[in-house]
Amino acid sequence: MKTIVILGGSYGGISTAHRILKQSAKTGPVKVILVSPNTHFFWNIASARAIIPGEIPDSKIFEPIAPGFKQYSASQFEFIIATAESFDPEAKSVVLSAGTGSKSINYDILILATGSHLKSPGPFKPAASTEETQEILHNFQERVKTAKSIVVAGAGATGVETAGELGFKFGLSKEIILIASGATILEGTPASVSKTATKQLQAVKVNIKLSTKIRGSAKTPDGREELTLSDGSKMKTDLYIPTMGLVPNSTYIPAKLLNSSGFVNVDEYLRVKDVEDVWAVGDVSAVERPQYVNTEKQSVHVAKNITLLLSNKQPVIYKVDPKHMLAVPVGKKTGTGHMGGMKLPSFMIVMVKGKGLFMDKMGPVVSGAAF
Repeated sequence: MKTIVILGGSYGGISTAHRILKQSAKTGPVKVILVSPNTHFFWNIASARAIIPGEIPDSKIFEPIAPGFKQYSASQFEFIIATAESFDPEAKSVVLSAGTGSKSINYDILILATGSHLKSPGPFKPAASTEETQEILHNFQERVKTAKSIVVAGAGATGVETAGELGFKFGLSKEIILIASGATILEGTPASVSKTATKQLQAVKVNIKLSTKIRGSAKTPDGREELTLSDGSKMKTDLYIPTMGLVPNSTYIPAKLLNSSGFVNVDEYLRVKDVEDVWAVGDVSAVERPQYVNTEKQSVHVAKNITLLLSNKQPVIYKVDPKHMLAVPVGKKTGTGHMGGMKLPSFMIVMVKGKGLFMDKMGPVVSGAAF
């Protein structure tokens, strides 16, 4: 029996675990060991709306992981609540740490799906534990509730979504400011998409400050935050929400396997380069931009290739789609996005994503019914 260890209990890890287990009839018996520091899966696609107090209950965005795998026997599946500290490709072992200390487990195949985090702690990515993730989220909800002014820094998809949700709910009662380092928001998207998002944010009373960077932030004696801007000026706000700076969760990976930004290098099959029997899925991988749709494609592909190899067949090459896709709701009633160079209409973004933020998919993802 082959032992497949998957590090990471977010979308990439959970979806790949189910896919491999469901295909085990083709491969012969396998045991999947899923390792995560979190007891619950966090549907962070909805996190920008979840910071609005009273908008989304925890039960809609947190789902316990273990019950989702109850259909598999103990010989097929094991869930370990721990953090990966290191792995040894030669010995095929991973060192895990938990509250009870550290231990080493062995693997035949290892899948790295540990995701990413933002440079500044916030409610948009899982923290070191489910309890900590919930505590951070609840703290933001409370601070949003009492704040009279809110500054969102970073005008990528997360920043624009966050500013849009805040403006939609509080645009007439709170001052909402979005700070963008570039000359436009959503840089890298077609000009028409950036222009539409700008108009939609302005419609919900979000003030946009372009070509500005945050050089520093400090607490003031009255509990507010004073931001130092790139032009040397100061700005005071009740709540500062930084959304920029995506960092891969890769400190446990040998440095020689990472690129200069800390993402793990993979080959055309999605195997980690220069080691045997190690694969990568999702944000931690250098293969393409960190995004839910890309993690989904990579999960399908890695599960397929591992199934092929266990069946003594050749793996297939992964094709990176040159056409980037982005869907950015701006509040509940508008949004924008694109597929390659084609702009997507607002009503489509609202219908597909903005209305429910795919929260109805969380249960089927964790239980495996989605795969």
